[in-house]
Amino acid sequence: MLSNTLNTNEIKNAAGTEVEFTRLSIGDRTTEFAQITETPSSPHRMTIRHTESGKGLGKRRRSLLRFDKTVISGVDSTTPVVVSAYVVLDTPVGALTTTAEEANVLAELMSFLASLGASTTILFDGTGNGANALISGGL
Repeated sequence: MLSNTLNTNEIKNAAGTEVEFTRLSIGDRTTEFAQITETPSSPHRMTIRHTESGKGLGKRRRSLLRFDKTVISGVDSTTPVVVSAYVVLDTPVGALTTTAEEANVLAELMSFLASLGASTTILFDGTGNGANALISGGL
């Protein structure tokens, strides 16, 4: 289980600055965290949710990690807008005996988002090739 306060380098923004979150609520297989310094008019949340379906070899778990951040529009400077990013891990837990394959696909996702390709440099500032393709709508 995650700690109630995420403040030891777990989450950093594009500038490399630590972003601290505290547990806001725990529900049925869902936990929501709020950024410690958020304001009521500009919530910045992280949600983790798990659902399972099927049974036996057909049992699947769908796990979601989502960040939602409310910011003021850069166009009219009065309208709040929400920027969201999320990842879903959908895995056949009934047919796997280890978590190795889940770890492999997560590593591939993270390295694609953070890598500059031929370079061995890994960037966690949202400027990797995969992150750039997501941000710009590139294919």
